[in-house]
Parts: sequence; structure tokens; C-alpha cells
Amino acid sequence: MARPPRPHKPQQRPTLTLGGLEPPKRDRPQRPPREETEKIAGLPAVQALFARDPERVLRLFFDDRFKTEAEPFCQVLAAARKPYRHVPTEELTKVAGTPLHGGILAVTRAKPVEEFDPARIPGWAKANKPLLILDGVGNPHNLGAIIRTMAFFGLDTLLVSDHPGQALPSEAAFRVAEGGLEWVEVIRVRKLARQLTNLRPHYRVVATALGAHRPLTEVLTRGGRPLAVVLGNEEHGLPSDTVAACEDIATIVGSGRVQSLNVAATAAILVHLLAG
Repeated sequence: MARPPRPHKPQQRPTLTLGGLEPPKRDRPQRPPREETEKIAGLPAVQALFARDPERVLRLFFDDRFKTEAEPFCQVLAAARKPYRHVPTEELTKVAGTPLHGGILAVTRAKPVEEFDPARIPGWAKANKPLLILDGVGNPHNLGAIIRTMAFFGLDTLLVSDHPGQALPSEAAFRVAEGGLEWVEVIRVRKLARQLTNLRPHYRVVATALGAHRPLTEVLTRGGRPLAVVLGNEEHGLPSDTVAACEDIATIVGSGRVQSLNVAATAAILVHLLAG
């Protein structure tokens, strides 16, 4: 009895390229996407990380300066079967990619930035939660300093716009914030000017700017709805559509000897007033 013919399989042939014959490609199992990580450096930031979210830590490096302080962190990682290493400072610098590591560094899973949900606004307002909003603050060191100040005074919600120059949490911001990013929720707001109109029924939305505007202390001491204060880029200020969406504009009155404050210094004054 004759056997049935075998199904014909097309033969893979070498591909002719400019460099000669290229061997046929074979199907290979796809590798899973590499997990995004970030490096958190400095003892205050690492302490806050282990206090607030130790499961995010993947591995830990430290030099001679922090052998004692690192012991409880090593115990946590050992229990989770995660690596930690006591290394020379030179090697730690290579791992960090910068000498500004402060002697200890944790490699962690990246912490995603939350997206703004207007449904949260009534709850924030009911809790009388003040809001600080950044629109175009591009320096990650300023972002870290602002978040550090917020954590110090107990403010826990920072809104940032989708302005193309707006800084988001980064290794530099984590380092300067000194643990503040474990206490402050950073929320990205797309199309900020439109969303400010959603805030206004619940919040008094105030823009900050240079010039002959109402003094900040006068604006912030008025009663009623809780405050949402918007800060812009140091060089260009706030975009015009953002200013138009606010219901008031305030300025910090100075001596006039210099034109303005660094945005992180301005934010520190604002946060102190908002927290009070």
C-alpha cells in the first residue's frame, strides 16, 4: 500500500545581501522585556525606601562608610533572597555612574508616575488637601528639592503637567529629595489647562508670576475652598493657557534688589504657607 505524500514545507533559503549570503533566520523564543530599574542613592533616600516600600528593592551596594547602617537592609534582602554587596567606593561609583552616591545605593524597580484622575478631586477637597502644581519646571534637582520640602512639611500630593520640559522623578531627583519621593505622590496631568477647570469648583486655583499682581500672602489667607497653586518655569513662567485657566495670580513681594527667587525657594515659601 502506497504511503500518502508528506506535506511540502517551503525550504528556507539564504538571503542575498550586499555583504554576501545571510543564513536563514530561525524562529527564536522572544525574551521577556527587561524590567525598568532606577538607582536610589544616599542614606536618607535608601532609609525611606526600606521604610516605605522594601519590596521594590532589587539589590543593594554600600561602601565602608555604611557597613553598620546597611545591616538591617541586608537582613531584609537576605530574607527575600535578594543580593547585596559591600564594595570599594570606586566600584560603587561605577555602579552608580556618578560619584554622587553618598556611599550607599539601591537598585529598584522603577516607580511609575501616576496619571491624573479627576474623580479624586472631591475627596482631596473634602480632606482640605492643598495642592502644588508644576508646569514646565525642568531641572530635576529643583524637582527633588521641592519634593523634599513637601515631605518635610507634610504635603503628599504633587501634580506635574505634560509640558515637554517638565521634569519627572529621576535618579537625580531621588537623590536631592533625600527620601521625599517615598512620601510624596507625583501625579502627571495631561492637558493641564483643561484639567484646572475641573479643579476650580472644588479648589481656588492660583497662578504665581512676577509683576504687579496681588501679594501671595493676601491671596493665600482668603478663606473658602482649599488652594491649588501653580508654579512655572524659572525663565519663561507659566504658559498663557495655564494662567488663563487660573482664577487669581499672585506674586511674592521682595525687596527689589534681585528680580526673582529660584523656583525651589519659591516652592518652599508656598509649601510652608500651604501647610500652615
